[in-house]
Amino acid sequence: MNKEYCIDLKALPSLFTLYRKIFFGRKPGWDEQPLPMIKVTSENVALSQDKVAQYAKVCGFEFDGKTLPPTYLYVMAFRLHAVIFTHDAITFPLLGMIHLKNSITLHRSARVDEKYNIQCALTSSRITDSGLEFDLVSKAYVSDELVWESVSTYLYRIEGKAKRVRPPKANDMAWQEPVSWSLAEDLGRRYAKASGDYNLIHLHPVMSKRFGFDRILAHGMWSKGRCIAQLMPSIGDRPCQIDVTFKLPLFMPSSVSFAAEQLEGKTVFELRDQKGRRPHLSGEITFL
Repeated sequence: MNKEYCIDLKALPSLFTLYRKIFFGRKPGWDEQPLPMIKVTSENVALSQDKVAQYAKVCGFEFDGKTLPPTYLYVMAFRLHAVIFTHDAITFPLLGMIHLKNSITLHRSARVDEKYNIQCALTSSRITDSGLEFDLVSKAYVSDELVWESVSTYLYRIEGKAKRVRPPKANDMAWQEPVSWSLAEDLGRRYAKASGDYNLIHLHPVMSKRFGFDRILAHGMWSKGRCIAQLMPSIGDRPCQIDVTFKLPLFMPSSVSFAAEQLEGKTVFELRDQKGRRPHLSGEITFL
């Protein structure tokens, strides 16, 4: 039977402090034991309007000073993710893990002046052809009302387990007159300052090269946020579920292209390279 841990935090931790443990701590690697069930909670979390505005600006949202961007609460939940990653019962390091997928369900618009009870739980894991996959489920409540939730799927590669895969193909969707964005070299630093996510593979080429990349990688959740910001006129304040799959790494500096297609009951979208051939992110919005 899996071990279970419940952690109640009096306040959200600093990601800077947690990253010190991540970068300088020593973890031997996965011990091939079932992952434990770890649940972390933090109550009465208050938000900073200035920080939300900073996040909105770097991701391209229009912030009215009241309504949160749909992806913003992930920034708060990720601090609880980091608490789980640094728990002694997790024997492998965060560095080098891959964020495969993220799903956000917005039950109603969330406001900057509300206080949130945030929960995050490591719920399930499985062995795949690529390694060890596991899910982190995050939820945000206002009083007893569930207003926002997210599921993030991560991959820890196991030596000798990963097999060669073909490069992902772009989806079969309309691609007329895509929008183009230029990603400056300092984007990772600006997003880190706004979100608190100071993972060095997004900030310094030395760390990127350590994991086999020639340049700095953009944060995956910046990519999702930027796509959703572009689609906010069609989303409005409607409850919805926003699913994305992260495909090819997105380097900085670079130029990318974005397009969306409205289908019955949902919107599909994709972020590709400048020529519109190679996908970095594929997504779908379903209205509830």
